[in-house]
Amino acid sequence: MFGKIKGAEKIPLGQQGETLACQYLSRHGYRVIVRNYRTKLGEIDIIAEEKGTLVFVEVKTRRGHQCGHPFEAVTPAKCRQISRVALEYLAETGREGQSARFDVVAISFSGEAVPVIELVKNAFDLSYGA
Repeated sequence: MFGKIKGAEKIPLGQQGETLACQYLSRHGYRVIVRNYRTKLGEIDIIAEEKGTLVFVEVKTRRGHQCGHPFEAVTPAKCRQISRVALEYLAETGREGQSARFDVVAISFSGEAVPVIELVKNAFDLSYGA
């Protein structure tokens, strides 16, 4: 199912997490549109669509919780950065009027054979602050 990625020992942890997140989202009804959308303002890990809603997905991957739960890494500053990049994507693709939301996928490799994957839909609102 979501276990190991062939050759994963050579792939950086973040990329492994994004690959697992794409597989997970696809199995849960999302259609992945873009992976690693980059602009001068930053990056969005995954842009997908679910039931007509555009979804900007932040993926956080950790090897355990020594540094806290992966969700804790989605700070207010990170939310503002993702929001700015999302607005740029919407303008660039002419989708300003489409309904959209921000989801977060947390992936934890804690010595288990299978990583723990958690999804929070609508994890944060569009953020404009400085």
